Amino acid sequence: MAHPNETADLWTYRASGTFGVDDPAELDLVGYSVEAVDGGIGKVDEATYEASRSYIVVDTGPWILGKKVLVPAGVVERVDDVAETVYVDRAKDEIKNAPEFDESRYRDDDYREELGGYYSRGV
Repeated sequence: MAHPNETADLWTYRASGTFGVDDPAELDLVGYSVEAVDGGIGKVDEATYEASRSYIVVDTGPWILGKKVLVPAGVVERVDDVAETVYVDRAKDEIKNAPEFDESRYRDDDYREELGGYYSRGV
């Protein structure tokens, strides 16, 4: 079962209240900590703000042997600018088991479609 907020808009950040600002591009999320529903998963390495194509790349550090994961913008639940933390509405295991981050194709539509299918299907 898909998460309720995500079928069509997985690649778009949620309403402006997510960030506490009207335009998410006003915030530079790079370096912010990332928290899953059950604990920390790493730091933001890259963030995009393109309409219907937004995502964050998370450097997981030692948590998954220094790998990176791509997380669609619709998975971001909220951002705490004071604490410099991005909260996502997924468990650590779901993020860990997502399709492997592919540095050479993570901006391609086929890769996004594969990843979107994973996050849309629910747990």
